[in-house]
Amino acid sequence: MAAGETQIYAKVSNKLKGRSTTSLLDPLLSMGFPAHTALKALAATGRKTAAEASDWLHCHCNDPSLDDPIPQEYALFLCPTGPLLDKLQEFWRESRRQCAKNRAHEVFPHITLCDFFTCEDQKVECLYEALKRAGDRTLGAFPSAVPLVLHSSVSYLGFFVNDSPADIIQEFAVMFATEASILADCTVKPCTKQLHLTLAHKFYPHHQRTLEQLARAVHPGHGCQWTAALYSRDMRFVHYQTLKVRFQYKPQNMDELTLSPGDYIFVDPTQQEEISEGWVIGISQQTGCRGFLPENYTERASECDTWVKHRTYTFSVAPDLSSGKDGEASSRRNGDPQPPPMSRSISSLQSLQATIMRKSVLVVRHGERVDQIFGKSWLQQCSTSDGKYYRPDLNFPRSLPRRSRGIKDFENDPPLSSCGIFQSRMAGEALLGSGIRIISVFTSPALRCVQTAKHILEELKLEKKIKIRVEPGIFEWTKWETGKTTPTLMTLEELREADFNVSMDYRSLLWVCASAKKTKRKESGSW
Repeated sequence: MAAGETQIYAKVSNKLKGRSTTSLLDPLLSMGFPAHTALKALAATGRKTAAEASDWLHCHCNDPSLDDPIPQEYALFLCPTGPLLDKLQEFWRESRRQCAKNRAHEVFPHITLCDFFTCEDQKVECLYEALKRAGDRTLGAFPSAVPLVLHSSVSYLGFFVNDSPADIIQEFAVMFATEASILADCTVKPCTKQLHLTLAHKFYPHHQRTLEQLARAVHPGHGCQWTAALYSRDMRFVHYQTLKVRFQYKPQNMDELTLSPGDYIFVDPTQQEEISEGWVIGISQQTGCRGFLPENYTERASECDTWVKHRTYTFSVAPDLSSGKDGEASSRRNGDPQPPPMSRSISSLQSLQATIMRKSVLVVRHGERVDQIFGKSWLQQCSTSDGKYYRPDLNFPRSLPRRSRGIKDFENDPPLSSCGIFQSRMAGEALLGSGIRIISVFTSPALRCVQTAKHILEELKLEKKIKIRVEPGIFEWTKWETGKTTPTLMTLEELREADFNVSMDYRSLLWVCASAKKTKRKESGSW
């Protein structure tokens, strides 16, 4: 860090020490952390405790951007709590279940009071003081109830705040912006447009009616305690996708990331074109390190999941205008803890059970592949010099089927790992318990997919009754690396010899389409 910057941080440190003997910065400095990285850690953790900041610094010891003077971005939101929030969260869940995810699901229910702005790490405490001053000045005038009026269009659904309550809330936002400018030397743009609480945004037009019906169940009169909340985010990853790690992963190569459940990965969509199928490259929020990771160890997360809450200011409690049983139910839900989110596999199974009585097409992703765990060089790890297979790790399959061209063809057509076989059997066991009746099975010709279908059928006790129909038309190979040829897949004869009960009579969709096109050309005389 430049000498000028060191002097600035030293002045800030002395100023903070002089103002408060219990400064959060002091314990971090006593541990030997530089002032600029200690301030950065405090800002990144919401300035809650020195212990949290210390943990953050230890986790980011290999972060290449640790010394970069990159500030956090901050924003101020007015957030509902209590029974109204319960109703809004219920709308969030139902709208996503019935109409799929839309832009509103990326953030929690809120009214935006100011746009995101930057603040230097050493001045974050000044933002807290600005929030308190603006809140104290507005507290007496803050409306006892905030009137919300439902508005709907082909791409937007939400509540508008009207009349004098909107003016008072906007005055609070302007007051905060003014105080933040004076105390923290920040340029804050308060929201001066129509105040609104978004319910749905950028959804499919044919979902508008369903969303409106769900929104009518959210009565603005439900009891609500409004809270102004100051949040921050990492400005570098604003336009990145966010993934949440579900499973532990230990790197097999130097360029791979260590994955810990609960961590978040920032992924730049523009950098994924040349990546091998099933892999992405991203940056860990927990460590700041960058590397490759298997995508199926993660799931999509919401934009706000990585935001940090700093400070809040609570205003008045609005009266609960709802009456009768609805009001009682809202009060009970407000005190109940929210159930933990279900995994995708469990929630998907419940959806399948709900549709058991009608014919459906079940789409199943193949299990874990060996190359996703052991990297691109997995074949070299399990091959002898004379081209024979051996099992160097328990997660490698016990054996490989015979292929006419030898073991090399497995490089671009890898098998399931032992865990992948276990996953496939668990999926079959779950389907068996659900009572769903399977009448036919189609699979991609990729070995991992045929294996997945085989193990599912075995758990369903249908491996002898239902033949697997191999359909090349559903084989996805568009993500293979540039310069590689189309992978050589096992023939039906080779699959049959390897004890896969595949149908030898099934004619693929590609063959039928090609035959129809050939016949049409012949009849038209363009042969």
